[in-house]
Amino acid sequence: MTRLPWRRSPPHAARGGRRRWRAAILALLMPGALAVIGAARAAEPAAGPALPPELAAVRDALMKYQDPFAAVRDGYLSTVGCVAYESGGMGVHFLNPAHIGPVPDPAKPPILVYEPEADGRLRLVAAEWFVPLATGVRERPTLFGRPFDGPMAGHEPLMPRALHHYDLHVWLFRANPAGLFNPVNPEVRCSGRPGYALLEEPPATVPHHR
Repeated sequence: MTRLPWRRSPPHAARGGRRRWRAAILALLMPGALAVIGAARAAEPAAGPALPPELAAVRDALMKYQDPFAAVRDGYLSTVGCVAYESGGMGVHFLNPAHIGPVPDPAKPPILVYEPEADGRLRLVAAEWFVPLATGVRERPTLFGRPFDGPMAGHEPLMPRALHHYDLHVWLFRANPAGLFNPVNPEVRCSGRPGYALLEEPPATVPHHR
């Protein structure tokens, strides 16, 4: 019987399991990182939305990542595809496997989200906190007073459907008329961005196996 990746491993196997899923994520993302190093440029910074003090402090700490090259140098690897649903866009996800764990760190989002501009530049629009069930997380995470969305299946084709996870999007750098924590932003565009656009369906919710 195939072992499902989100089921908890026994204690003696947990460390090896974490290494395996981190290695799998790195293997998926490395080609995207190389593409971004070769092609991406930073867009001109724009004024972000008004935020409460706690989130304003997080945005200030992430400000350097308005330059996507700074993100790559600090271990964020690009998935290349610009994710969009019928209800709005997410953007291009840059994921840092070193920041993934069962307890989200408000200072270290595992994912940075960029919107591709028409001229190929990348504009930082959001951060995402991402917690796979394979980390051993026991309950729905909460951050900034907000419960995470999920658990849900992986966003194919950018990640395996079996990568069940919780996530929380925070639109720190781009105002979102649908809400600060809404997964998609109706003003973020992927269409008309050659080499990036990738229309997806929202992933299905899944049970949290312990």
